[in-house]
Amino acid sequence: MSDSQVPDHTVRIEPQGWVFDAPANSTVFMAARQAGIRLPTSCRNGTCRACMSQMLAGEVRYVDRPGLTREERDEGWILPCVARPMSSLTLHVPEATPWDAPR
Repeated sequence: MSDSQVPDHTVRIEPQGWVFDAPANSTVFMAARQAGIRLPTSCRNGTCRACMSQMLAGEVRYVDRPGLTREERDEGWILPCVARPMSSLTLHVPEATPWDAPR
C-alpha cells in the first residue's frame, strides 16, 4: 500500500476538543505536530514515558515494544511518540498546547 493509500484516522485530544487526522503509518505525536499540536515528549522512542497519555477510545499499535507495563496498557495508557493509530482515537492530554505556544 502506498502512502497515498494509507487510511487516516481521526484523533481527538481532550479536554481541549482538538481534532486532527493521523495516517496509520505515522505516530500520533508526529501527526499531532503536523496538525500544530504539541504533545508532551522528550525521547521520542518510548523509553522516557514523558508522553504517556490516557487513551479513552480507540486502538494503537507499536513497531517496537513500548515502555509500558501490561497493567498500564490494560488501563488505556499509551505512548504517542511511538504509537500508530489503528482506528480513530480519543486521548486525554491536558498538557497539550498549540505548537506555536510558548513552553
